[in-house]
Amino acid sequence: MSVEWQPVRQARTHELVLQSIEERVFTGDLKAGDRLPPERELAPVMGVSRSALREALRVLETIGVLVAQQGRGPDAGARIVRNPDDALGRLLRLHFALGSYSLEDVLEARVTLERSSFQASAGNASPEELAEAEDVLSRMRAPGIGVDEYNELDTRFHVLFARASGNRLTSTLTSAVRESVRPLILRALESTEDWPATADALTAEHADLLRLVRSGDGAAAADLVERHIRGFHGTLVDEKPEQRADEDPETGDA
Repeated sequence: MSVEWQPVRQARTHELVLQSIEERVFTGDLKAGDRLPPERELAPVMGVSRSALREALRVLETIGVLVAQQGRGPDAGARIVRNPDDALGRLLRLHFALGSYSLEDVLEARVTLERSSFQASAGNASPEELAEAEDVLSRMRAPGIGVDEYNELDTRFHVLFARASGNRLTSTLTSAVRESVRPLILRALESTEDWPATADALTAEHADLLRLVRSGDGAAAADLVERHIRGFHGTLVDEKPEQRADEDPETGDA
């Protein structure tokens, strides 16, 4: 019986650099706060060109595990960091825009995440976190507040309680999922016929959420945040991204 041989995949040089750095992170040789050697030293040690090294470092910077400092001195060079929130949000927003996920998928993910985070926050939120939420709420009540500022505060309010749940991954995922639909939410807010009335109604729901968390009623807070998400934000389903190119136009199947 003959054996069918398959071509061996040839990795590009920057992928090998990424693999080497990842292995050092997994083994604990590289930790958050550690600095990588300068490019002129690291490239020859790894046996790669500086352009291949730079490409690998740019990938790591994009996914939020590396920050590059320009210049000379002790603060120059690339440093390992833990900053997944912004990176994951950008990635998810692009995939949503490309049609990798439907708006219904995103909204259901928000409901699942935020029900959990608000329920947990009722028992875990610290006095400092509750005070911060109160401050955000007072800024949302400011007369004449614009749509952009309100949306930023709205996002901060929800992410704050995700963080207060005590689960950092829930906080990161909540921030990323909310970020993925930020352009749609902004357009929906801007298109409301009576923005001041809409802002008042949304702010009242946020105030009720804070009250329920402060009183320790996690179940009621979970139910309210689901109604909140399925209410105004649920109207976004009318603005679906275009169908994926690899889907059948009749069935939607890939």
